[in-house]
Amino acid sequence: MAATSLQDAQVDKGAMTQQEIRRLRRRAFLWLRYLVLVILALLFLFPIAWSLVNSIKLPAEALAVPPTYLPTEISLQNYEELTTYGKIGIAQHVYNSTVVALITVVGSIVLSTLGGYGFARFNFPGKNVLFIMVLSTLMIPFQSILIPLFVMIVQVDLHDTLFGLALVYITFQLPFGIFLMRNSFLAVPLEIEESALLDGCSSLSVLYRLMLRLVLPGIVTVAIYAFINSWNEFLAALIFMSDQDKFTLPVFLTTIRYGIWGDVNWGALQAGVIVSIIPSLGIFLALQRYYMDGLMGGAVKN
Repeated sequence: MAATSLQDAQVDKGAMTQQEIRRLRRRAFLWLRYLVLVILALLFLFPIAWSLVNSIKLPAEALAVPPTYLPTEISLQNYEELTTYGKIGIAQHVYNSTVVALITVVGSIVLSTLGGYGFARFNFPGKNVLFIMVLSTLMIPFQSILIPLFVMIVQVDLHDTLFGLALVYITFQLPFGIFLMRNSFLAVPLEIEESALLDGCSSLSVLYRLMLRLVLPGIVTVAIYAFINSWNEFLAALIFMSDQDKFTLPVFLTTIRYGIWGDVNWGALQAGVIVSIIPSLGIFLALQRYYMDGLMGGAVKN
């Protein structure tokens, strides 16, 4: 009897040892995962931190070779220089980018919501074929259609206008926006909409009074994508805009990059980079909860 008890105790001790080993492995894997995530976060944050540090250096120190890692004196002179750089300074270019981004966001939300609702709730001949055609445009590099778009914009007399540039950006955003909003509407149970229709609401009334609230994460996701892409886009803004006073912020930063008479002000350039990052970063951090919900909802096909 005593021998049996001793054997049971040894078995329990061995089992506990195996449990402890598994627990230690899980803990080690968890710490390893955290370590990898921290390293990746530092790699992604380093360029932003380096730009911020250089933007608050004195202009001469920002040009120093070899570079100094920390500023000997904190100065906002680079930011002050941005206000008078070039013909009109950075304020007008920030305004141009803001106008283009807001028009793009509003247009993308309205058209993507209507298109997604139509594909999700209405049946018409060729619906699936048309939806596939819309999605197929995602595989076309936008650089390949810039010249046809430029010709069309010139023909309707919208060349060198902020509204015309916003229309180009809306064109680029619609395929993804329609896809995301269609799946967001499909994720909403049809019975909710049918009960509203039985109460006498029209389709547009149901969309406005009921469905928009239920697909709010998808709408926010479309808005974030439209804003960030239009705010940071460079090539189309360079091609469609010829008046320097109407340049958007990325094109303006390029003029700093190439300098005046070959003289590049690296401190002002880094300050401009920080200014360009703030709106996109702020909007993403403020709306990231809706963004994640929108991506998860829009990624599910019912």
